[in-house]
Amino acid sequence: ADTAQRDTFILTFVKDYNRTRLRCLGHKAPAEVLDNLPGHNTKAGIHLHPAFSSPRCASRRSEWTPAFTGETGVRVISEPPRDCPLCPRLVEYRMENRRQNPDWWNGPAPSFGDPGARLLIAGLAPGRTGANRTGRPFTGDHAGWLLYDTLKKTGFATGAYDPDGKDDLRLVDAMITNVVRCAPPLNKPETSEEKTCSPFFANKLAELTRLKVIVTLGDVSRRSVLRAMGLRASLGQPGHGSQFEAGGYTIINSYHCSRLNTNTGRLTAPMFEDIFLRARALLG
Repeated sequence: ADTAQRDTFILTFVKDYNRTRLRCLGHKAPAEVLDNLPGHNTKAGIHLHPAFSSPRCASRRSEWTPAFTGETGVRVISEPPRDCPLCPRLVEYRMENRRQNPDWWNGPAPSFGDPGARLLIAGLAPGRTGANRTGRPFTGDHAGWLLYDTLKKTGFATGAYDPDGKDDLRLVDAMITNVVRCAPPLNKPETSEEKTCSPFFANKLAELTRLKVIVTLGDVSRRSVLRAMGLRASLGQPGHGSQFEAGGYTIINSYHCSRLNTNTGRLTAPMFEDIFLRARALLG
């Protein structure tokens, strides 16, 4: 039953992702391309979801071939379901956490914020005792205190922050998300998991039609965001305060607001606040 559920979700998700991706690229009749490729076509500029080349699903590839003629209202999946089955290692870790802490969220952490946001704050993945516990990005661990306090100071948030998420916090013109939506063991997602989850991030970008600025929290996040956008991970300079244009957005990189970085003085509150003041200035 679990295998069948996983296959059904993969088929649905990949078909929707491929349809959206190809439509954006202007392909109206890609069937002949899709039928002969195990995942992507560099020459045609098509990059499909990694699950498309899964051996288990290869025989059903024709079911994923989108028909574009006369189609309207393409559905975009930007948030994985609570029991997303796409990454076996992360699913196993999720189930382990559920057994140990059944009262936690223990699922993909949904994006949080204003659907009309012009600012997107992007992390790499949820923390086990943070968003994995509370169900809200950067809520429940040390990083949330500095992040949400800074957003309030710079006008991107209102209300009180509670580390259990039981508050009236609201983001204004901003949204927070992660490239990888499920908490990984040791806070380190594998490359394959980044690739598998990145379409959710890409689709979230497509939903945010007013988006202008992306703040990446850490160099690892910066590289992951760029890869999820289909760009070279080497774009832009590393380090705190790096700013560059990519994919039609202005990207500002910051040191991560982790306990390690703040306790060692690598990142101070004024340094972090400056990042969001720059974002505010860019948005006008």
